[in-house]
Amino acid sequence: MSSLQRHFLRRVVQGVGRERKSRWGLITERKMANVVNDGGDSTEEIVNGAVGGGGGVEDVYGEDFATEEQFLTPWAVSIASGYNLMRDPRHNKGTAFTEKERDAHYLRGLLPPAIFTQELQEKRLMHNLRQFEVPLQRYMAMMDLQERNERLFYKLLIDNVEELLPVVYTPTVGEACQKYGSIFRRPQGLYISLKEKGKILEVLKNWPERNIQVIVVTDGERILGLGDLGCQCLPITIDVGTNNEKLLNDEFYIGLKQRRATGQEYAELLEEFMTAVKQNYGEKVLVQFEDFANHNAFDLLEKYTRSHLVFNDDIQGTASVVLAGLIAALKLVGGTLADHKFLFLGAGEAGTGIAELIALEISKQTKAPVEETRKKIWLVDSKGLIVSSRKESLQHFKKPWAHDHEPVKNLLDAVKAIKPTVLIGSSGAGRTFTKEVVEAMASFNEKPLILALSNPTSQSECTAEEAYTWSQGRAIFASGSPFDPVEYNGTLMVPGQANNAYIFPGFGLGLIMSGAIRVHDDLLLAASEALAVQVEDEHFKKGLIYPPFTNIRKISANIAAKVADKAYQLGLASRLPRPKDLVKHAESCMYSPLYRTYR
Repeated sequence: MSSLQRHFLRRVVQGVGRERKSRWGLITERKMANVVNDGGDSTEEIVNGAVGGGGGVEDVYGEDFATEEQFLTPWAVSIASGYNLMRDPRHNKGTAFTEKERDAHYLRGLLPPAIFTQELQEKRLMHNLRQFEVPLQRYMAMMDLQERNERLFYKLLIDNVEELLPVVYTPTVGEACQKYGSIFRRPQGLYISLKEKGKILEVLKNWPERNIQVIVVTDGERILGLGDLGCQCLPITIDVGTNNEKLLNDEFYIGLKQRRATGQEYAELLEEFMTAVKQNYGEKVLVQFEDFANHNAFDLLEKYTRSHLVFNDDIQGTASVVLAGLIAALKLVGGTLADHKFLFLGAGEAGTGIAELIALEISKQTKAPVEETRKKIWLVDSKGLIVSSRKESLQHFKKPWAHDHEPVKNLLDAVKAIKPTVLIGSSGAGRTFTKEVVEAMASFNEKPLILALSNPTSQSECTAEEAYTWSQGRAIFASGSPFDPVEYNGTLMVPGQANNAYIFPGFGLGLIMSGAIRVHDDLLLAASEALAVQVEDEHFKKGLIYPPFTNIRKISANIAAKVADKAYQLGLASRLPRPKDLVKHAESCMYSPLYRTYR
């Protein structure tokens, strides 16, 4: 998943953050991050509730559901009014300012006389967005809205999430990342480049908010299936250069025009960043690594998992959402996880992360050692099936998956040899689940489970139509990018989307709610199980193994509650006392996009 997608989703899905994802991404999530104001409120005013506090987890902005009925003072450097109030995206309501507010805040004559409700504003904007035929134009229009009126932007997304998700998420976000230098308007995150080496703490202090609780950071080397996009993704970009020749020769490229730093130079910059983050924001700040290439992703996660609260969405988030789909799919294919055999195309961050979490879940269910449960899982990389005879030449993260078997050079032969019940694609290589591969899966499985996870749509291992058609309508299919329903022999087949956005917002909120000090594998398993149980019979009848995304806030609240519950059970939670009803507490902490009434 692109880190450009990540932060707006945290707020829409779970509501915790003042994100500007897809370059709507901020350094933090405003409710999940619960930042201290970036407008200059004094400590006394915050403590006394003058800013509209009294909400969820240290909410000082009055942005969550618990504060919807409270009156709010629109502070900036001073009380925002007149022209400045209309130019402040956090407080601007446009034509929804009431008569009383127009008088109190010197808005008379600055707005047309008609007063619109927020719902009418939303209706008008959706009408306008639907006029655009080019998805990138919709993306840019929404970016403009977010820079004018944050609450309306997020209300639009929350109320129309299934329609707008493909605009601010895959597949459109991939094009936005590729062209970001050309469509760049104004910076909305932090850029930490090699030029800032030795001054990273100072750079972090330049960000106006202080009480940061969640940070998403990338070095932009592996964006979706698109590769090295350098500085063209958010929220915190560690710019160490790029090896993308097209960007290096692009006059509009906004990052460092030099080859990527590696080795000690790279490691020292990341170490300085991680040290500065903890020094500036404290022990419990959650750092989410996003879109790092394999050779750095695994090393960073392993290095900092014992000293920091860290999470890698490409490794752990993808694994959790896929495991949830597999658990749910058992109601359609039968048996337990231990009864199935898994074959992956792709042995990078996503593939090995998913494989390890599946092995851990089987180990938890059967009490067998994880070294034993791994033997049910096979991986194919660019050189063929990962087997014991290749062990000496394998990267360290592939070695646990090298099992005893004769060498197999391609996916089709691996499918025929292993005879998996589940085929999972995380290769980033489009159209690799060929007709022959899918037909082979269908030849020895009544209901072959096929997950084509690579993003964006162009990189998907196969389409939904191909999976259904080549399996004679018997496949259970889910993908990383969205596909339309497919009619096969008079039956409407609805493909699911194994979308990381099901997991990371609720997972992050659960960590923040509980004050977790470290991420434990059992927290990821809890998130998977919490998602799986929310797939209902009506969804299974359509062939779905994930619940509808329209219910994402309810889904995320339940995931957050289960993650927090597990953190308390494991003794990892520091936020005491434990709330009596964790689901209600999670819901109360979520961002509310409704306009507030100004004094």
